[in-house]
Amino acid sequence: MDSKQNTIIEIDSKSGFCFGVINAIHQAEKALEETDSLYCLGDIVHNGAEVARLNAKGLITISYEQFKKLRNCTVLLRAHGEPPETYEIARQNNITIIDATCPVVLALQKKIKTAYKEALKKNGQVLIFGKPGHAEVVGLLGQTDNSATVINKIDDLDSVDFSRPIVLFSQTTQNIHDLKIIQEEIARRAGSAGNKDFVCHDTICRRVANREADLKQFAQKFDTIIFVSGKKSSNGKVLYDICKKINENTHFVSNLADLSEINFSHDKSVGICGATSTPKWLMEDIAHKIQDIIALQ
Repeated sequence: MDSKQNTIIEIDSKSGFCFGVINAIHQAEKALEETDSLYCLGDIVHNGAEVARLNAKGLITISYEQFKKLRNCTVLLRAHGEPPETYEIARQNNITIIDATCPVVLALQKKIKTAYKEALKKNGQVLIFGKPGHAEVVGLLGQTDNSATVINKIDDLDSVDFSRPIVLFSQTTQNIHDLKIIQEEIARRAGSAGNKDFVCHDTICRRVANREADLKQFAQKFDTIIFVSGKKSSNGKVLYDICKKINENTHFVSNLADLSEINFSHDKSVGICGATSTPKWLMEDIAHKIQDIIALQ
C-alpha cells in the first residue's frame, strides 16, 4: 500500500468553540430563522470563516459608529461583553438587544464593577491584565468608567502608583503563566513601596487555562501540527504559541489556502487543533484538504 495513504490525520476532540461562542452563534441562528437579517455589534467570533458563514445567513456585522446611528431594530451582542454605554445607547435608540455575553465574562464584569466601587473609597486602583482594545477588555474597562489601567506586559506597570491599593483582574482568555509573572512583579513593586494592599483575582476562564495542558499532550503526538484559528483571535495566538513550543513543526492556518505552502510528504502523522473560536467544521475541511494534498505530494 502507498505509504502516503498511511498518514494519520487526527482532529483534537477538545479544540473548537467554547460555551460562550456556541451560545452566541446559537442565538444568532435562532433569530435568523425568524427574520432575513440581524445586526451583530462586531465580529460574532474572531474567525473569518465562521463570520462569513453567518453573514451568508443574514447576519450583518456592524461597527460601533454604525450602531449609534441605528433606530428601532434588533442587535445581537456577542460573547465578549459590552460596556454600560452600549446598553444606554440601545435604550435611547429603541434598539432591542439579544444579549449573548458569555456567563463567565458577565460574572467578571460584575466583580470588576464591585471592586471599582470599593477602590474609590480608599483611593485604590483597578488593573486589568489583557490586550488593549480587545472587545472583552473594552467591556471590562466600562465597568470602571474607563478608569482602570490595562496591563499587557511588564513595562506597562511603570504607569502604576504602587503606593496606592491595587486590585488586579485578568481578561478571561489570557495565559495563566503570564498572569502569574505580572502578579509577582506587582507584589514585588508594591512591597518595595510599603504597600500591602494588593489583591489578585485569577479570572482566566478554565476552559482556556485547561487547554494548555491538553494541547501540550496533543502537540507532541504528531510529526506536524496544524493550528487553525482566525488571525484576530487572542486566544488563538496564545494556544498556537503553546503548540509551537512543544512541536516546532506547528503551522498557523486560517483557511484552506494557507495549507498550500506546507509540505506533508514526510509526515506519518498530522494533528489538527484550534482556538476556542475555531469552528469544528473548518477543522474538518482542513483535514479533508490535507488528505488531498498528501495524495498529490
